[in-house]
Amino acid sequence: MAISGKKKPGYYGDGDGLYLQVSASGAKSWVLRYTLNKRVREMGLGSASLYSLAQAREMAQGYRKLLTQKIDPIDHRNAEHAKIMLAAAQRRSFEECAAELHVLKRSSWKNVKHGDQWINTLATYAYPVFGKKDVTSVSKADVLRALEPIWTTKPETATRVRQRIRAVLDWAAARDYRQNHDPHMWDQISRALPSASEAKKPKHFEACPYLMVNEVIEAVRMSGAEEAVRDAFEFLILTAARTGEVLGARWSEIDFAQKRWVIPAERMKASREHRIPLAPRCLEILARRRDAGSELVFANQKGRMLSNMAFTMLLRRFGYTFTAHGFRSTFRDWSAERTSYPREVCEAALAHTVKDSTEAAYFRSDLFEKRRALMEAWATHCAKKGETMGEVVPIRVREPA
Repeated sequence: MAISGKKKPGYYGDGDGLYLQVSASGAKSWVLRYTLNKRVREMGLGSASLYSLAQAREMAQGYRKLLTQKIDPIDHRNAEHAKIMLAAAQRRSFEECAAELHVLKRSSWKNVKHGDQWINTLATYAYPVFGKKDVTSVSKADVLRALEPIWTTKPETATRVRQRIRAVLDWAAARDYRQNHDPHMWDQISRALPSASEAKKPKHFEACPYLMVNEVIEAVRMSGAEEAVRDAFEFLILTAARTGEVLGARWSEIDFAQKRWVIPAERMKASREHRIPLAPRCLEILARRRDAGSELVFANQKGRMLSNMAFTMLLRRFGYTFTAHGFRSTFRDWSAERTSYPREVCEAALAHTVKDSTEAAYFRSDLFEKRRALMEAWATHCAKKGETMGEVVPIRVREPA
């Protein structure tokens, strides 16, 4: 067919339903005519200035193959275009999916800090590798490139990053933002990384020897540190609580009548309410702070929560190398070596959960009254002066997860 010679408006057949259409304006285009289910249809294939006769014949042949399967070429093309448009509308980058999921999970965070940590770890370790990439295109190789540099040097962080990347990709797949998602990719990623036992090194907190506790408490009392810091530090030792639990303590949690501190589940590591019996010295500290004018028990001079570094800086001032968190281990060492209280009572004092699922199902008591006697004995020990250190050296122990 000599296309350039066709100038009169009309249809010029090439065979098998393919026509060159010349409009009144002189524009030329390719058309495929076909009959399906006794219905005659005409399908435009594009401008003759864009597609040659050979290309038009190739397109027509492809559509005629659909007709042999009783598939309407026009309906098929419209469906394909709809898929493309839907995919474009659903297209999201990994970073966009992470941000959207972060907002949806807002109500599940224990506090704002936890929510910030969730998104910040992704921004630090995942975004530089594949943050702008279409979430559908994020591959095992991408995930490994993000994890490998920190897998052995920062194992705990790397584990959290992997969990959060997985959460984003699984969520994106559930929302149809991520196509052809392979749920088994995580098994393959695990096999490509060193085992947890090889990569993860236990985190140890250096603990104060229990014969030194009074020495440390007296040094802190005599220091020039802010009163709230001194009181909070001693309260932390006497209650064997975690730093965050003490810094965030509120007056609404203190029950003076029952002489107890009730920490709500949302502020506990195990997400379970924890009751701590308060020894007389704890009540003295609290009584002195009742008129501080803040809902926080140990607020700073501006009425805000003390810094997480407050205790660390206090200990460093005296040259101590042990940590504030290590006093929980100090308490545990003392209770094991200097008392006859059962193990379960001592573990309950630290809010450690029963690891055996069967035992946990039947053992529901928090042994509160037995713990009251234990905590009063601990407070008495902390007030003792004159015990010698002898050959005792700082003990390094691992805080259970």
